[in-house]
Amino acid sequence: MANTFLTPTVIARAALATLYETTVMAQLVHRDYDEEFAARIGETVNVRKPAVFTAQEYVRANGIQIQNAQETSIPVTLNHFADVSFAVTTEELTLRIEDFGVQLLNPAMEAIAQKIDRDILALRDDVRQEVGVVGQFPANPAGANVKPFSDPRTAIDARRVLNQRNVPSADRYMVVGPELEALWLQDDLFNRADARGDTDGLREASLGRRVFGFDPYQTQNIKVPAQTVGNSTTEVGVAFHRTAFALVTRPLVLPQGAANAAVASYKGFGLRVVMDYDIDKKQDVVSIDCLYGTKTLDYDRAVLIKGADVD
Repeated sequence: MANTFLTPTVIARAALATLYETTVMAQLVHRDYDEEFAARIGETVNVRKPAVFTAQEYVRANGIQIQNAQETSIPVTLNHFADVSFAVTTEELTLRIEDFGVQLLNPAMEAIAQKIDRDILALRDDVRQEVGVVGQFPANPAGANVKPFSDPRTAIDARRVLNQRNVPSADRYMVVGPELEALWLQDDLFNRADARGDTDGLREASLGRRVFGFDPYQTQNIKVPAQTVGNSTTEVGVAFHRTAFALVTRPLVLPQGAANAAVASYKGFGLRVVMDYDIDKKQDVVSIDCLYGTKTLDYDRAVLIKGADVD
């Protein structure tokens, strides 16, 4: 069967599927997407935070007590504009979408997925609570057996911190870097291979089992920071509830006069693909981009897993 000439719509759909499958942090945080609201870089949208209710003791004589949903919104600026653009030949544009994906599309979307995850991880700067630094966490109860950064049982301390703040026990995740993963995987705690996760990206990142109430994952986007005063001497992992952080995406406005463009959306992600001919270089150009913002919704729902800071 003859190959189909690749159009922006075909490329956008395939790119979106790859993006969805390769992100890690983006799959674990609260996501907000509105395909009806096309936006531009720098615009601000209001994102609804999950409602909060209080269970009341029912007294038949008094009847039920109607609660107003404590649902609030938080402004999020769409300040991240990820772009990957590349030149293609006519022969490449007539490939099967599977071949085109392997050669060009998958690497391009991997780059965007990594950027999204890094931008979400940057929200760790908002988190004030930390575990793994023995004796430095002020809320430790007297005599508590606090675990060091290198011990996977540090998750117990992280669990205690979140429990003390009444964070829901469901949808809790723990994400660490490659160095900490290597240390933890030497522990008998991880000697099981029943991987968790709903996408290829999460399955690949999973450490293999639930740990003290957290689904644990590894990402290469966590690295040891520059060893300057105030920075951590180790990688900085994070344990959190899904509603601690948010990824907000909106479809980009299609460029005026560009007939060869398309927008695709799927499960909280949106991508735009624009194709054009570069007459100067005499080549076709495929440009894939997405617009998003990241925001800390509640820093009390996250705790850092790290070692001591540089003096």
